[in-house]
Amino acid sequence: MLERNHVAAARKPLDERHERLTQSRRTALLVAVAQRFVEIDGATQGGLLSIQLFTTVIPLIIIGFAHFSGFAKNASVGDLLIRDLGLHHPLDDRVREAFGSAVGVQSVWTFFGVAAFLVWGIPMSVRVSEMFARAWRRQPFGRWERLARGAAWFILFLGTMDAHERLAFGGQHEAGVHAALLIVALVPLWIFWSLTPVLLVRDGARGWRNLLLAGSAGVLVDGIVFGAVGRLGFPMMLEGWAGFGPMGVAMTLMTWCGILALGWVVIACMGAVIWERHAPAEVVIESQTAEDMTT
Repeated sequence: MLERNHVAAARKPLDERHERLTQSRRTALLVAVAQRFVEIDGATQGGLLSIQLFTTVIPLIIIGFAHFSGFAKNASVGDLLIRDLGLHHPLDDRVREAFGSAVGVQSVWTFFGVAAFLVWGIPMSVRVSEMFARAWRRQPFGRWERLARGAAWFILFLGTMDAHERLAFGGQHEAGVHAALLIVALVPLWIFWSLTPVLLVRDGARGWRNLLLAGSAGVLVDGIVFGAVGRLGFPMMLEGWAGFGPMGVAMTLMTWCGILALGWVVIACMGAVIWERHAPAEVVIESQTAEDMTT
């Protein structure tokens, strides 16, 4: 009798997990994503991540652009934003003036200068790792494994940014060729967001064929939605901060980082929901069992 009760008690969490998965699969995709976003307190996750994005990625972009431009006096990282976001006069002049010339950061291009920002990127990657673990309903990695995997993810992130930028805006092309390159530039994003769960989520490589479907969430949000919203919304935000001069540009960038961070949370939630809907039920339940055992 005791053994039978023990077996029943052991199966109860699995039955509940199976019922939750079945219910999730019956729910409309966007509704399920919104529910997962609320479940992991996505607004707080995005707010914390946005600060680290602003203090880590923006400086690395400035330093990297300055280096590849040869620290030229007539080069400004503002030109990068102007080109990517399609800014026109007078907003382009405002952005260019706020960033100054590339020669101004030449003194930072040292081993210690660049390493400081790279090291600061690790806490950001750890934050992303914790967020993905919650969205995918997995037990987080231990401290040191989380650091190692986060560092690897951050290097992959920087490489993906560079590849996407070179493919999408690497030269002057005719409209048709440029449109084709914009589509090709989505491939690095697809690969990156497909590999992100493998690096940041416990047992993230299980059901690996379906990870490509999960990665499509990153293509949709990071590649398509942000690409369109950036060209429409960024100029409007920049115009709203017009009276604050260079500080207005900084506040616009900070706001945009907040939007990007919330988008990353949505990508984590959407990717998890898509994976759970296409991976075999037993694989999903087994992968998430450890999370139940610790709660």
